[in-house]
Amino acid sequence: MEKIAYGGWANCVRLANDTIEVIVTLDVGPRIMRFGFIGQDNELKEIDQDLGQTGSHVHRFYGGHRLWHAPEEPVRTYWPDNAPVNVSPLPDGVRLTQPVEAATGLQKEIDLHLAPAAARVTVIHRLKNTNLWSVEFAPWALTMFAPGGIAILPLPPRGSHVGNLQPTAVLALWAYTDLSDPRWTWGQKYIWLKQDPARSTPQKIGASLPDGWLAYARSNHLFIKQFAYDAAAVYPDRGCNAEVFTNGEMLELETLGPLVRVEPGRAVTHSEVWQLFDDVPLPATEAAVERHVLPRLWR
Repeated sequence: MEKIAYGGWANCVRLANDTIEVIVTLDVGPRIMRFGFIGQDNELKEIDQDLGQTGSHVHRFYGGHRLWHAPEEPVRTYWPDNAPVNVSPLPDGVRLTQPVEAATGLQKEIDLHLAPAAARVTVIHRLKNTNLWSVEFAPWALTMFAPGGIAILPLPPRGSHVGNLQPTAVLALWAYTDLSDPRWTWGQKYIWLKQDPARSTPQKIGASLPDGWLAYARSNHLFIKQFAYDAAAVYPDRGCNAEVFTNGEMLELETLGPLVRVEPGRAVTHSEVWQLFDDVPLPATEAAVERHVLPRLWR
């Protein structure tokens, strides 16, 4: 753990091995502001006008990776995370703990565990209910990526009409979702969403993904995040454990834990495993996904 200045913030922490580095700010958050190969571009989106900012009751997106609670609600979800966070060292990483949110009584915490010799980090999200009453919510992890790439979302296993009379998956649409938008590519086994800086209108879908992964490919780099799916659980947004969103500035890969009622003093956790690969051809076809993405999933 190395303390550095980054992005206009004086108090940041850098984790690194010989391949990748992760940088978090301690001045706001919890936020992961950089993830990438050492000496190369940041895979994450940074919002220039928010960098280095602290304090105030104005919500800022900042960029990077954040933890929210779902379902999305204007007051609760967008409560600002503009205050300093506490950092605690872990044997292979750090723990970032936010002050209790005054408006919600919830407390956000993120643990980062960096692999010693691989381009891999485990991100454990924790939401604690400090109220005197129970609250229903789901942990929601959102990663904002730099523009110009393409997201890949795996559909559940396909089958024939015979023997498959009931629906096998959920696909959720928002009021602004336009399935005719050319940024979408709809395949038999996968869905692609392109980030196009020339198109500012937002697009989003949610899905139930039993395979538990999402990917983002950009500039011959491939980012994969993996996460759990519980078929017996209830998920927010009509049953989604994963969502993808884009506009003209960035693209987000979002994952969600089950929607549960959390008793006072208790917490829920939600984990992601991130991997980053170099020199990967753009997986823009189903054959390319199966050749370049599936073999790289971490088991």
